[in-house]
Amino acid sequence: MTASTAGDSTATETHVYLPSADFAKNAAIPSMAAYDALCKEAETDYQGFWGRLAKELLSWKVPFTQVLDDSNAPFFKWFADGKLNASYNCLDRNVEKGLGDKTAIIFEADGGEVTKINYKDLLAKTSQMANGLKSLGIKKGDRVVIYISMSIDGVAAMQACARIGATHSVVFGGFSAQSLRDRIEDTGAVAIITADHQVRGGKQLPLKSIVDEALTLGGCDSIKNVVVVKRSGSEIAMTAGRDQWMDDVVAGQSTTCEPEWVEAEHPLFLLYTSGSTGKPKGVQHSTGGYLLHAALTTKWTFDLKADDVFWCTADIGWVTGHTYITYGPLALGGTEIVFEGVPTYPDAGRFWKMIQDHKCTVFYTAPTAIRSLIKAAEANDAVHPKSYNLSSLRLLGSVGEPINPAAWEWYYKHVGGSKCPIVDTFWQTETGGHMITPLPGATPMVPGSCTLPFPGIQAAIVDETGKDVPNGQGGILVVKKPWPSMIRNIWGDPERFKKSYYPEDFKGKYYLAGDGAIRDEKTGYFTITGRIDDVLNVSGHRMGTMEIES
Repeated sequence: MTASTAGDSTATETHVYLPSADFAKNAAIPSMAAYDALCKEAETDYQGFWGRLAKELLSWKVPFTQVLDDSNAPFFKWFADGKLNASYNCLDRNVEKGLGDKTAIIFEADGGEVTKINYKDLLAKTSQMANGLKSLGIKKGDRVVIYISMSIDGVAAMQACARIGATHSVVFGGFSAQSLRDRIEDTGAVAIITADHQVRGGKQLPLKSIVDEALTLGGCDSIKNVVVVKRSGSEIAMTAGRDQWMDDVVAGQSTTCEPEWVEAEHPLFLLYTSGSTGKPKGVQHSTGGYLLHAALTTKWTFDLKADDVFWCTADIGWVTGHTYITYGPLALGGTEIVFEGVPTYPDAGRFWKMIQDHKCTVFYTAPTAIRSLIKAAEANDAVHPKSYNLSSLRLLGSVGEPINPAAWEWYYKHVGGSKCPIVDTFWQTETGGHMITPLPGATPMVPGSCTLPFPGIQAAIVDETGKDVPNGQGGILVVKKPWPSMIRNIWGDPERFKKSYYPEDFKGKYYLAGDGAIRDEKTGYFTITGRIDDVLNVSGHRMGTMEIES
């Protein structure tokens, strides 16, 4: 399993971990030769490559005839004359394929209660919600803010918006009234879907009262309706004429709802990232291109199989929860775990117990969580992964920041039993899905490196003038060609979009990721060194956040 190579660009010993022959044999991308062939296909016929995949992976109501429209760069359009619906692709077509009785979501609440819902029932629930939203006058093109706890309702609310062509903007349940207000004002949303409370770590935390506070701060006149899901059942204030219980909104609604067929470029969602300066940026994602990459990366990076139980631990308030909970796994007819709460409640063995109980096969979490669980496990054997049966696992993933080699090694050994490949995925809210990542049946893994670009992604490292730098020399990470799931705009601010992502320094030609990176001299593997605006001066050395972390 392990080969050791001495001497890399950082002059430390590098361990190389190879996928097992067994894993590779059954993988979607089974070898480096298969990976290279895909990269070559994309290089030879870029539009043909993406067009083929869009036809294979998505169901279109109106087939597209043009793959990429770059006539108004950097405002690229993909599959623009095609029509489809994201909710149809995630729900109806799975039911039509005979997967109606297959479990779509296994939900585990903060207190450990488990609810399962199959595709047929998730489609019915989503359709009722969609009809309920339509009864409130919500229509295609309207924006709906979702401020809710992790739940089946949260996923269904996103799917219901997509179903009727409304653009959802999910706001993480930990954000303040002021942050919520800013996002409501910027989107011009007509409605908010929320819950009475959320439950985290055994505590009931308010959601609806924070919505009420946000709406008193001004600038939210566009809001006509607040729809409230019952989570705690505790008493809350309701404003007559504006606030309604979700139960009442869906009561008597039909469980079928014809999807609104939208243009591929129709905004599926807006998701806000905090700008380093000024107001948050509303990252705008399309329907067709985004959904393609969500499905494709779930298929290739996570090697998702029909019998997998996939668990992405992210919150739906972040892009990871959008792509790898609400859209990617469901578009492939997968079974996934959704959890409410925190990894350390009721104790720091929560993740391991859930993997054991639900026979999770693919597990995707953040280095921050891994590092906190290492500390807990070292202090207490009872919450160490070795105290649980994790034999169902076949693949691990890491997301959100670079994973330091020591945490990678611990994760590989103690959680994966030294047999599960780790996909260390680099991507961003703006990219919609994985950009640089190992493919688990193909790529030899090096702890701390996200390895090689996903097929079709033209990643490169350049200097301040946009010139390629040699391997072994650090620089600025860029993507040289547009790709289907890329950010389309900053909502309502095209100038800021151009300045942020297609700056004049690179003649507006390359997508600027905002991260520094270095490629290994021998392997060409990428290692992310940290945000280019996060370089710290330590005793006269300029160091990225990744180096400090290690």
